[in-house]
Amino acid sequence: MSESPDHDPRPPVSPLIAGYDAAFFNMGRLWSGVFAWWAINADDRGLPARLRSLMRRRESWLVLLAAIVGMSAGVMVLVLRELAYLAQSVLYQLSPEQRLSGLGSLPLDAALIPACGGVLLGLITLVLRRRKSRYVDLVEANALHGGKLSMVDSLIITGQTLVSNGFGASVGLEAAYTQMGGGVASKLGDLFQLRRGDLRNLVGCGAAGAIAAAFGAPLTGAFYAFELIIGTYTIATLAPVVAASIAAVLVTTLFGHGEPIVRVMNVVGIGLPQVALIAMSGLVTGGIGILLMRLVGLIEAGFSKLKIPGWARPAIGGVILGGLGLLTPVVLSAGHGALQNAFIASPLPVVLALAVVVLKILASAISLGSGLRGGLFFASLFLGAILGQVFYWLALAIDTSLFPDPSVPMLIGMAGLAAAVVGGPLTMAFLALETSGSLPLTIAVLVAAVASSMLVRETFGYSFTTWRFHLRGETIRSAHDVGWMRNLTVGKMMRRDVKSVPERTSIKEFRRLYPLGAATRVIALREDGRYAGLIEVADAYGESVADDTAPVQTILRHADVILHPALGAGDAEALFEKHNADALVVVSDLADRKVIGTLTESHLLRRYANELEKARSDLAR
Repeated sequence: MSESPDHDPRPPVSPLIAGYDAAFFNMGRLWSGVFAWWAINADDRGLPARLRSLMRRRESWLVLLAAIVGMSAGVMVLVLRELAYLAQSVLYQLSPEQRLSGLGSLPLDAALIPACGGVLLGLITLVLRRRKSRYVDLVEANALHGGKLSMVDSLIITGQTLVSNGFGASVGLEAAYTQMGGGVASKLGDLFQLRRGDLRNLVGCGAAGAIAAAFGAPLTGAFYAFELIIGTYTIATLAPVVAASIAAVLVTTLFGHGEPIVRVMNVVGIGLPQVALIAMSGLVTGGIGILLMRLVGLIEAGFSKLKIPGWARPAIGGVILGGLGLLTPVVLSAGHGALQNAFIASPLPVVLALAVVVLKILASAISLGSGLRGGLFFASLFLGAILGQVFYWLALAIDTSLFPDPSVPMLIGMAGLAAAVVGGPLTMAFLALETSGSLPLTIAVLVAAVASSMLVRETFGYSFTTWRFHLRGETIRSAHDVGWMRNLTVGKMMRRDVKSVPERTSIKEFRRLYPLGAATRVIALREDGRYAGLIEVADAYGESVADDTAPVQTILRHADVILHPALGAGDAEALFEKHNADALVVVSDLADRKVIGTLTESHLLRRYANELEKARSDLAR
């Protein structure tokens, strides 16, 4: 049948999406004009300079900037969420009320959609493979680079996450939300030339606004920033971070999206029997979190061992993911629809709930291990909720009065697993508080989150983000600012005025050249000028020297222990400690062993203490 000429076959555009587009477009025009005006007037002594000075000197102006960052993060969360849902609606032919993970079954022809997304992501990888720099996320930016983020990197990470989630990968959008929120904050901080500590805090405000907007929970967003992005809580950081979180939630509320992800209304009292079961639940979810994180690493290693090109891996992962989706669609996407269904419907039978947990763990690990981009925040919440249903049946078998309402152990499971994977126990506790409004339930959730976090820290030592850093050789364990420590290298601390003698010089001649008090240490060199060892002048005058005609080779120290100028302060101190050395020689190259300086342990510790005090002062400002 032919269509009428005035019939538009395209699906109608949601008024909400149209409103977002208009708001986003107008905001883009506004900021473009602001940046253009600023670029023209930045060198003048006019308004830009005065604003920059106010931002650096007055906390109230920094709070105002944080609120602007929070509003921007809220708008971006709304836009990114709608774009991802629009992609899923078109690809999977969803109705406005449907969510991908909430489908009852997946059509056979839709099983290849994740693979198509993998192909598209592989093509993007091929296009971008000439980029030599690695993409930097918020934790790495705050830990190593003082909050400096590339907007290009942020856009690329966000685009890859949108493609992955939009085509059904078992990952969440939270990585894209926080990356864009932090990216905008970093650029605004650069614009106002904020201090290193203030820029790190502003990036944390961007992340706080993004998480607060995503979950409709301002306190959750704030403590996500404190625990995971800034790395600490201080009075100075409280006002800007909370302002950003509240501003972001107000923006989402304006568009009708300010509600928490789930609501728990029927709350029971928490006593000693419940606490014991809650602590056990925390330990179980912590163990499952470790399993999930290790599985991602094993799948990545498997792809590398099979020598599968990086651009081909997402497509292969998409094929496997489509097969799992045919078994149950709850494994697709982050799990918003499945989580809502889990709180509305009756709890799944134990065997079925465990099967869903296993399939979701596999789907998430395969998605991330194959190179599909995204996060595990919401996926871990959904997994924890299903595990909570298992805890509910266990409690029911022990005593029916322990947890009459399954939503309570479900919320406890969510907090336990998310705390293990994401790494923020207080974040999860405040999520429970803002979801239920119950302080006793919040305390119960905190017990599970702390038990889970302790198990992970004791036996594994990483959150999912820091585990990914570990897999690529980084030593970052948190967002604490350690960039200054890496910048404090041996080359910047060493003394270049070195005294040396040939290694065959007799001790008698050495005494003539260096009487007591003339020097503390002298370097012995081989005939070709390479390092032979370190001479403590006092050793040449010691009672142990029986023959002063013997060469100084007989009193050399640390002949095989040398420092390189690029070595960091922490690694250098480890060498001093290991070899019980007071001073070591610095060489230009470990193979040539050409001496360029010396470094004493006392000077290293003094410089380290000074830099640490400076970093703390910047943080307290």
